[in-house]
Amino acid sequence: MATIRPLGGKIGVEVSGVDVKKLDDAGFAEIYRAWLGANVLVVTGQELEIDDFLRYSRRFGVVLPHPSKMTRHPDYPEITLLGVNKFGADGTLDMAIYRRGAEGWHTDGAYDQEPFKATQLYALAVPSRGGDTHFASMYAAYDALPPRLKERLDGLNGAFTYGGRRKKTALLNEEDRDWKPVFHRIVRTHPETGRKALYFDPGKILRIESVDEQESDAIIAELTERMIQPDAQYRHQWRKGDIVIWDNRCSYHRAAGDYPPEEDRIHWRVSIKERAA
Repeated sequence: MATIRPLGGKIGVEVSGVDVKKLDDAGFAEIYRAWLGANVLVVTGQELEIDDFLRYSRRFGVVLPHPSKMTRHPDYPEITLLGVNKFGADGTLDMAIYRRGAEGWHTDGAYDQEPFKATQLYALAVPSRGGDTHFASMYAAYDALPPRLKERLDGLNGAFTYGGRRKKTALLNEEDRDWKPVFHRIVRTHPETGRKALYFDPGKILRIESVDEQESDAIIAELTERMIQPDAQYRHQWRKGDIVIWDNRCSYHRAAGDYPPEEDRIHWRVSIKERAA
């Protein structure tokens, strides 16, 4: 019997007592509804092979390879390997791999014409301390905006690209580093819940469209300050066998990047879209 319990005040729900390999349609529908309501879904205690993980992930949408080719699984390109090969041949720690996802709050896939619907991770190895993942609600971010800013953002698009203004593309092969901007509403209405969210990523946004450069910079600076609401966060402490899926349409996340580098923190990761590109 599945047990579902909330994790944070406004974000996060945990499901225990299920085996995702055996979920029937009704059981999955319950989990999916819980995920939509909570932005982030944790399923505990799973024992999965790669095929099991991919099969379960595809119930949420279309699983596609991440643009970072160097971190793809050699036999399953849809799988990104997180935390693998973080030391170079000379023993130097590769900070781009060790601190992947820890450079700041972000949402995955904003650089695509169709952003990622979801990202899902499965924990294979967990360090003795540290290595948590933080989540925050885009709904709460929008709700907390002052009325004058909500009004100003209404109808405005942001220009997004991989690496953003800082051009952080170290995880991409050289031939994959030329990204053309894509445009998304800064205030987006979630296609399934109908709720408004602040769709913003300071690491991927280039500018706010239809305003001058000075105002664009000012809006980006203000949104960076306002995007995380303290009462709408959840911090996940990983356990081996955890599956965590988050909704990139309504949640931000970041890795803590603070675990002992000599220890393993390894996950399978998939990027999920509503439909194929």
